[in-house]
Amino acid sequence: MNEPPNAHQEEPGEREQRLQPRPVARPPVDPAQAAAFGRPRGVAGSFDRLYVGDTSSRNGGRPSQTAPPESLVEAFGRPQDAADVVLQRPPDDNGSVQREDTDDPLWSSASDPWRDPGAPAVLGGPALRDDDDVDDEERPRGPLLSLPEVLFGRRVKPTALALLGVVALLVGAAGGLVGWAVASAGDSLTGELNVAEAQAGKERPAGSVADVAGRVAPAVVSIEVESGQTGGVGSGVVIDKQGYVLTNNHVVSAARRDEQAKIMTVFIDGTRAPAQVVGTDPKTDLAVLKVDVANPVVIEIGRSADLAPGDSVIAVGSPFGLANTVTEGIVSALNRPVTAPGENGEPAVTYDAIQTDAAINPGNSGGALVDSTGALVGINSMIRTVGSAGEGGSIGLGFAIPIDQAIKISEALVRDGAVKHAELGVNAASVSANTSQGAQVRNVVQGGPAAKAGITEGDVITKVGDRQVRNAAELTVAVRQHEIGQVVPIRLVRQGRPLTVDVTLGSD
Repeated sequence: MNEPPNAHQEEPGEREQRLQPRPVARPPVDPAQAAAFGRPRGVAGSFDRLYVGDTSSRNGGRPSQTAPPESLVEAFGRPQDAADVVLQRPPDDNGSVQREDTDDPLWSSASDPWRDPGAPAVLGGPALRDDDDVDDEERPRGPLLSLPEVLFGRRVKPTALALLGVVALLVGAAGGLVGWAVASAGDSLTGELNVAEAQAGKERPAGSVADVAGRVAPAVVSIEVESGQTGGVGSGVVIDKQGYVLTNNHVVSAARRDEQAKIMTVFIDGTRAPAQVVGTDPKTDLAVLKVDVANPVVIEIGRSADLAPGDSVIAVGSPFGLANTVTEGIVSALNRPVTAPGENGEPAVTYDAIQTDAAINPGNSGGALVDSTGALVGINSMIRTVGSAGEGGSIGLGFAIPIDQAIKISEALVRDGAVKHAELGVNAASVSANTSQGAQVRNVVQGGPAAKAGITEGDVITKVGDRQVRNAAELTVAVRQHEIGQVVPIRLVRQGRPLTVDVTLGSD
């Protein structure tokens, strides 16, 4: 047989170069481990033979049976004197008990599957009798139940049932009668409401805010100004029985510029009456109107000079057109110089104001500021506010024109139709904003009272008469406190040196 050309040819000596099997390593056995894990003595294989007991030929190769314990024999064994006793069988027809050797069957009927232990188990329908065993005759029906038996569960006498019906009718008639009586005598949804009247919930003693407001409100009027397509609302106070009304100049300034403008006053009782302008004073923001009404309620005039910071005051007016609005507060400060730009090129408004925290808003202008007795002590004029012009409201900084000054000016307006104020003849500015170092003279009117007294530009005025001057506004009000032609000492500082000059005040 030819071998393939690439078959490997075994070279001589190659068999001897193959590795032999590694010899089995049998390390010595530790006697302690052999005693713990080794096979028991006499066991050669991995498993020991099971113990089969005595297999002598006498028992036929079966394990020998030992006698049961005496306790079990006593509990379950037969009595010693009943060796022939067997299980009891059912008695026969004569009542005698059959023995074990009786050949009669245990069961009375072999056709009964429930007693025949050899009967097969069958899954099917319920065990029923044959149809032949059912009697075709219908069972007799019992008597039907009557209404008394249904209602009461037993028979009742007809008289008792009739008596019960009569009682039910009487109870129903009595209930209906009571319901009709209650419905007739009680209130219905659309009937008359009977409410217990109570006394006044709160006393209003003299001097209370309610008492003061009740006495002051009839003398305060709302002023409506209509000028072309525009208009405004303010307030005013009746100060004379002839119908003179004191208000602010800026309330009626639009009517003064327009001859076709209409001014209407509205009283607390709804009476509306036209008003005419008697005179105005733009420098102090005061005006007097005349209203033709019969027997108007006049407010009582008080004294603003008697006020002190902390005194209670009440503001009455028509803020934002809300007539007869009452607010309460105190006098926050007195002699507070305030200034505001004039209306449409008019002179600046400057006056010595009463500062109050009573809520004053646009529309309160020209209204009354009264003390705790109801006497008029000021004419509400302006407020300090925040925000855009015309949008701000009260922040507790309201200012009123003192009534002592307002009455003096109103008398001049009624008498002459105009008013004159004392004048120094200088233009001044505050030395520094928000400071109290005095009023510095910017220019002097040639031939005026100041020029005649020797006051020059650059002088700083610090006092007029007995009143300290802290800023330019206070210089104006300090001068106007004096009469025209009165000689007043004025203290000033010129180039660091204090000077005092006497000035004869002129007229504006």
